[in-house]
Amino acid sequence: MTVQTLYGAVTKEVWHRLKDVRLLICDVDGVLSDGMIYLGNEGEEYKSFSTRDGFGIKAILNAGIEVAVITGRSSRIVSDRMTALGVRHIYQGQSDKQRSYGELLDRLQLTSQQVAYIGDDVVDLPVMQDCGLGVAVADAHPLVLQRACYTTRTAGGRGAVRELCDLLLDARGQLDQAEGMSV
Repeated sequence: MTVQTLYGAVTKEVWHRLKDVRLLICDVDGVLSDGMIYLGNEGEEYKSFSTRDGFGIKAILNAGIEVAVITGRSSRIVSDRMTALGVRHIYQGQSDKQRSYGELLDRLQLTSQQVAYIGDDVVDLPVMQDCGLGVAVADAHPLVLQRACYTTRTAGGRGAVRELCDLLLDARGQLDQAEGMSV
């Protein structure tokens, strides 16, 4: 059995899990960005972020869903972008994403079933498999694609996070409210 969405059919199990989510955790490289890191001659680092993903993040924050990022790298670019979007939970330089995940659960007093995690590579699997809804971006590593509860139709850095945000809002009956929002 499936539920029809803007992005196609999702299983009833995924639909019910979407309804329980109170926290979305995103990886950065390969999820919020396309995974490419551009380095300048002076050592500066560049990444690109989709404005569609930014809109989705703001929309779910407005709907009362918390958002966090947990990433293995550290970058001022990530801090600046997430702060501009209103994301308060930013964990960078995390070789053990499980530790940050546990801290978030404690801080926000949530259960693992109330968390969705979106990732793209094997380092994301421990959290993806522990949370209520583990999501892979369309162009994730094959092992991640095999183990995800849901795979986006959209690639990382190209609107995959927006897709998940839309599904979260739709499952709560709040997708139409995001239409009038400005970013």
